[in-house]
Amino acid sequence: MKTAEFWIKQLDLLKHPEGGFYKETYRADELIAKNGLPDRYTGARSFSTAIYYLLQASDFSAFHRIKSDETWHFYQGTALELFEIDLNGKLSLVVMGPNAEADMQLQHTVKAGYWFAARVLQNNGYALMGCTVAPGFDFEDFELANTQDLKNKFPSHQKIISQLCR
Repeated sequence: MKTAEFWIKQLDLLKHPEGGFYKETYRADELIAKNGLPDRYTGARSFSTAIYYLLQASDFSAFHRIKSDETWHFYQGTALELFEIDLNGKLSLVVMGPNAEADMQLQHTVKAGYWFAARVLQNNGYALMGCTVAPGFDFEDFELANTQDLKNKFPSHQKIISQLCR
């Protein structure tokens, strides 16, 4: 089995602000004009974008949200927990990984505006994922959670918020 370090070097991955490593692999040439998008966008966006995303067990993807739907694709490694808090405050968990018999998912879409975070289940493991965003990702649409603000908004989820915020 390949190591996380192999994939970081092989795919030329960079540190991501939410945690983990990434590399943009696709950005559509065509744009959706601002007047063709919902009001939450401040300007034109690519039709779609895609990245590689690698997360190691020694790190986590901190709670964040974006203004577009984001589909996660499992490629390689060990299982990953993906936590979501929807617009009504409901917390859900999806386990992504290679074992369909254990109800692990190979693909999952996080809806626009949901807070989400992830961590690898196996000590010393890693998960190599892909993420596709439509309309395309722009760091202007990215919001990293403030721990106390998220705890105040969702007091029943304080434990997981404490674990997966920076």
